[in-house]
Amino acid sequence: QVQLVETGGGQVQAGGSLRLSCVASGLTFSNSAMGYFRQAPGKEREFVACISWVSSTYYTDSVKGRFTISRDDAKNTVTLQMNDLEPEDTAVYYCAASTRYYSGGSLDDYDYWGQGTRVTISS
Repeated sequence: QVQLVETGGGQVQAGGSLRLSCVASGLTFSNSAMGYFRQAPGKEREFVACISWVSSTYYTDSVKGRFTISRDDAKNTVTLQMNDLEPEDTAVYYCAASTRYYSGGSLDDYDYWGQGTRVTISS
């Protein structure tokens, strides 16, 4: 059974930083592309960032230069470092795992989802 356990959400002021982590179990993590999505109140879930099995990365335009996704295959962990946070980043953030080596920005690229962690940015 695949499980994705997320930690690291919280509330910070605009301009601050947060670090989200997602620990995966029940899959061959080193062969899996991983991603982060977010869902703001009243909005659809949207792509944030993804990382392939060989650590190539891709970001949505609104977070480029502020967010960094990385992975540690020894710890089955993917991390999203979020800097210079803005109120518009407020959302529930979801970790996602793909059974493929590479993934993209579509929900359909991913097979498993974490429970979500709330991020609130105050102005």
